[in-house]
Amino acid sequence: MGPKAKKKSGSKKKRITKADQLKQLQEEEERRQKEEEEARVKYEKEEMERLEIQRAEKEKLRKLEAKDLERRNGELEELYLLEACFPEAEKLKRDSRLLSQWKHYIQCDGSPDPSISQEINTFISLWKEETNETFEAVTAKSKLVLNLIEKLKLILLETPSYDLQEKNIIQYQGSILELQELLHLKFNIATEILLRQASPTPGSRTGTGPWPVRNGATQKEQASTLADLDSGNMEKVIRDENVTVYVWANLKKNPRYRSIRFSETQTGFEIPRILATSDIALRLLHTRYDHVTPLGPVPTASQEHTSTVTYFGKDEVKSVEAAVSKDVQEEYKEQENESNSVHEEETKVDEQGGIEGQTSSVQEESEATKYELEMKLLSETVSAAQLLLLENASEKPYFFEENEVDLCQFTALGGVHHLDILELPPQCKPRKGWMIVEILKEGLQKYTYPPETAEDFETENTFPPIEVMLEVHENVIFFENPMVARWDAEGKHWKTDGISNVSYKSEDRLITFSLDTFGPVTLIQDAHVNMPYQSWELRPLDVNKVLLTVTTVFTEIQIQIKENLCMLASIKLNNQKHSSILEEKWMTPVSFIIALKEAGLNIFPTGHSHFYVVINYKLPLVEVKAYRQMALLSSAFAFGWSKWNTVCNSDKVVFQVREHLPKEEPIQNPNWTLLMFNGDRAQSLKINESSDAFSEALKEETEFHSTLYHMVKDFASKEAMKKVRCSSCQFVDSVCHMLLSTRLLSYS
Repeated sequence: MGPKAKKKSGSKKKRITKADQLKQLQEEEERRQKEEEEARVKYEKEEMERLEIQRAEKEKLRKLEAKDLERRNGELEELYLLEACFPEAEKLKRDSRLLSQWKHYIQCDGSPDPSISQEINTFISLWKEETNETFEAVTAKSKLVLNLIEKLKLILLETPSYDLQEKNIIQYQGSILELQELLHLKFNIATEILLRQASPTPGSRTGTGPWPVRNGATQKEQASTLADLDSGNMEKVIRDENVTVYVWANLKKNPRYRSIRFSETQTGFEIPRILATSDIALRLLHTRYDHVTPLGPVPTASQEHTSTVTYFGKDEVKSVEAAVSKDVQEEYKEQENESNSVHEEETKVDEQGGIEGQTSSVQEESEATKYELEMKLLSETVSAAQLLLLENASEKPYFFEENEVDLCQFTALGGVHHLDILELPPQCKPRKGWMIVEILKEGLQKYTYPPETAEDFETENTFPPIEVMLEVHENVIFFENPMVARWDAEGKHWKTDGISNVSYKSEDRLITFSLDTFGPVTLIQDAHVNMPYQSWELRPLDVNKVLLTVTTVFTEIQIQIKENLCMLASIKLNNQKHSSILEEKWMTPVSFIIALKEAGLNIFPTGHSHFYVVINYKLPLVEVKAYRQMALLSSAFAFGWSKWNTVCNSDKVVFQVREHLPKEEPIQNPNWTLLMFNGDRAQSLKINESSDAFSEALKEETEFHSTLYHMVKDFASKEAMKKVRCSSCQFVDSVCHMLLSTRLLSYS
């Protein structure tokens, strides 16, 4: 038989009918509807749960807000009592200013009180009458003069604006300008005396001749030592803590000696041929101070605000005194009426004793009421003055001349270098054992270079710029290459034109540049080179002692604050410690801020700084309230920078806080609490510094409070709160002043 036939591999598939298709579609539709219904029910359930959670959270927040509102008055009253330290500190500062005047009066050391116009005017008049003073005498006297100028400047800066009258400001600034001008005049006269004795001429004795003469011993000594043995020209360097004078006199007029270097210094000049053959002298007077830049405006409170406060205070005091006197009279009348019903002699004694006792009690109440009123008014005035410190200028300064230095953006550092080309005065001449010198009535004359008319000269290269080499002061820090500015005497401002070929060697601290014409020059730096800050921290060290650390792009500055004094603790440049002359020197906050600025360590914004720095603007009132309350808590709590402060609105500030008792050992990873404060409400945030996004959600198991003090009180120990309540008023005021001056919450 043959093989069986194979079955067909694929039998006929059963065809799907339309009914089956409809059934499948119906089943799929039912399944889809069921899934949608389940999703809808699930969504509604989740939405209900979410709404319930929101409702519960809102209800919880409503209760917390109601609770905060209920206790708000009590918390603000307690804060008001704690902030009484600010007017108390201001009262102590007033007393200290009066005490310093009294101490100066009883010292009787012969120095004038610069705040008294009669004394300072007498001092200036007497010094003007003194003649023939040498450099040594002027530099010795300059210490007293600079001290008087510094005192006047401190009076203008430390005295609150509401205590300064316009006439006093004019008087103090006028005295400062007179002292500055007279001091510079004295240095010019001393230079003339020195240059007259430049020639190395022998002389055995001095005496009178056709012209007046100077002290013979001094002349003989200087005549034999001032001339350089190699060049035959005079060279003299006189150093002082405040002034350094470099004098060079061209006695030989040798065209080959065009390179001038003062011995044991890097300071010098490269002069053109025409000056090398002229009867001239070069003087570089380097003053560590700046008496060239015009005095800045003194910050004053609004006249309307000040007068309102003053008149309001006077009216209330008068009404209180009138009410008190009326009560006293009524008490007297009552006592007199009662005395008529008793025997005369006995009633006299009783009446006198009763009247005296009740009168004294009423007077005590009157004194207490007046003191309370005085402190209340002082508290309001201090708060207004603190708010004034944070006011931003509404308009940027406008400058009319090209190349004019904007002193709101730049600052002069290292003092002023007065560069002068002088006509060589007549020299001392020996005549029969006498030294004779001609005195010019005009005094020291400046040599004009280049001359105003140069028609006789063929080429323009006859008067090339003069190359100058200057040593940068060792106590000044430049974070960038310094710029050179010259003083424009006509416009009364610094300018950057007429200066070329500027070169700075940071290792040698030597700057070289070329000047078209001589005059005062200074080195300038961007005043905001260390702004904005990268981070900051305020940490307690001991009782009434804290450490403020400010970190910038270039440096880390640590400042210690104790009682009413501040000190530079350390500086780090490029993560390496840098020594400074300011370290370990305790100063008042205002003096300390001035010293740091003069050293190039400016971390103190002004009202115009927001035009030159990208800042994190915060409402001034919120800032003031935050700084005041941070200062109150600073003896037991550490505060730190938070990245979320830049994210929140301008009406809120965010920072880190933690309890930190001075006896505790440093913690590597401390547990910080994130606080948000808007001036009227403080809260702990649920997020931390490591969170991905910002949220104002309230931290679990925490509440709202009206003040930072009561906010931290929720998680603080009793010991910490005890330290807060025992803080010195002067310490709290100094910490607050430093926070207001650095504006950490806006410039970080």
